[in-house]
Amino acid sequence: MKEPILLLGGGGHCKSCIDVIEQEDRFTIAGIVDVAEKLGQKVLNYTIIGTDKDLPDLIADFSNILITLGQIRSSQKRQSLFNEAKKHKARFPVVISPLAYVSAHARVAEGTIVMHHAVINAAARVGKNCIVNTKALIEHDAVIGDHCHISTGAIVNGGVDVGEGTFWGSGAVSKEYTRVSPQDFIYANSLVKGSP
Repeated sequence: MKEPILLLGGGGHCKSCIDVIEQEDRFTIAGIVDVAEKLGQKVLNYTIIGTDKDLPDLIADFSNILITLGQIRSSQKRQSLFNEAKKHKARFPVVISPLAYVSAHARVAEGTIVMHHAVINAAARVGKNCIVNTKALIEHDAVIGDHCHISTGAIVNGGVDVGEGTFWGSGAVSKEYTRVSPQDFIYANSLVKGSP
């Protein structure tokens, strides 16, 4: 029997996460948490059942959590939801699309979602509460800090160290073995030189 999972955030990114969860077929989606004005509305046939203030009670009923709020300018809201849910003993499974490839020699930490056709290669490490979005590539020995979003079609080359909370835009490509500061904002389609 599949365990229930509660989704925090009911916007566009949530729809993509729902698709991955359905394809992975490990969890049943219990409902979605969003703002009060959206209570009772549906996202791809799943109901918004509560708001942030309901988290303690909801987590008591559904301990598996995935943060499905997107991240562009700042990781602050995703981090604060993660920390709040942790206080109430939430569990954060790793969710990996069956269409993605994650090396057996890579490590992916709790609460991270790996979307369709993403690749995480050998000896790469991805932190907590990250989004590895559709068709993103994280090469060998790269390190992705907690609460990062590696966007669609992005390429993080070998040995790159990406600081916590970074947003890495769609199609951005890094040079190998560079460092990216925490909370950085990498523009779409840019060449990331970082610092050695």
